[in-house]
Amino acid sequence: MEGVSLKPYILVEPNSFAYVPTTSRNGGKITIAFNQTPETFIVSSSYQVFKVIDTTRLIPDYLHIWLQREEFDRYARFNSWGSAREVFSFSDMCNISLKLPSLEIQQKAVDAYKALQTNLAAYTDGIDDLKLTCQAYIEKLAKEFPAEEIGEYIEPCSENNTAEKYGLDALKGISIQKCFIETKANMENVSLKPYVLVEPDAFAFVPTTSRNGEKITIALNHSSDTYIVSSSYEVFKVKYFEQLVPEYLFLWLSRPEFDRYARYNSWGSAREVFSYADMCQVKIPIPPKKMQQSIVDIYHAQYERQRIAEELNQILKESCPVFIRQSLSN
Repeated sequence: MEGVSLKPYILVEPNSFAYVPTTSRNGGKITIAFNQTPETFIVSSSYQVFKVIDTTRLIPDYLHIWLQREEFDRYARFNSWGSAREVFSFSDMCNISLKLPSLEIQQKAVDAYKALQTNLAAYTDGIDDLKLTCQAYIEKLAKEFPAEEIGEYIEPCSENNTAEKYGLDALKGISIQKCFIETKANMENVSLKPYVLVEPDAFAFVPTTSRNGEKITIALNHSSDTYIVSSSYEVFKVKYFEQLVPEYLFLWLSRPEFDRYARYNSWGSAREVFSYADMCQVKIPIPPKKMQQSIVDIYHAQYERQRIAEELNQILKESCPVFIRQSLSN
């Protein structure tokens, strides 16, 4: 925003809505938000901002629940118009018809929704604290123990799926969020024999770092299953768990500092690569196993809280149509 005037930006006051009219190339959804805070925000003038003008008939929070449903996403996409880009305008928004229950029934739906929001916030609030604790512990170890090259503690894995023991259900890709994901590749008539095995507690990463959001794509197999990945990936594992806990190593390789290190130490012309040899030269402090496990335990607590928060958030989204149906059936 350097050198950009904020004068054209539009105010989004408390209990107001803002949304992006363009719906094409947006994952089949409409980008919309409701200002539930006591603060006033400002947004781009390309956004549409509106508010409820008669709160004696429609509670803004009730409308918020209504607009969050997948049914509305589908409605907005179906009623978007344009050639180069499809738009759901404010006039299209005004053409929506909805049956309104009494204010009392609307408020009951809002109260139930907000109760779920409170539970979600309770889990979410502690995640940042755990992240800070984890990072503080890591920084403390960096000062107390000398950094060592991890090449002494890891070894490459090159076993292929030659016998085709593992099928498509075991085939994985890797996300820049540092986790294994279902592959997005078209696997029709593709042999799985060349694919490389990633056993439990093994790592896999994509050597190419250019055009990758300034991150290195790496993941640790936390599961008890064996995965298979493209032979273009690098796969390695820790030699001796008594010396180096895999999840402790993963914590270091997941940090933004390592993303920057990997990008800086990537080499190539057409594409820049961070090879397994480069990985072996990475230096981290390696304290006794007990200390490594302590920080891993903090990470597990953070991960579990994050998982529960994501489940609660999904429940919150799925509850919106339920609240609406119940309010209309009364």
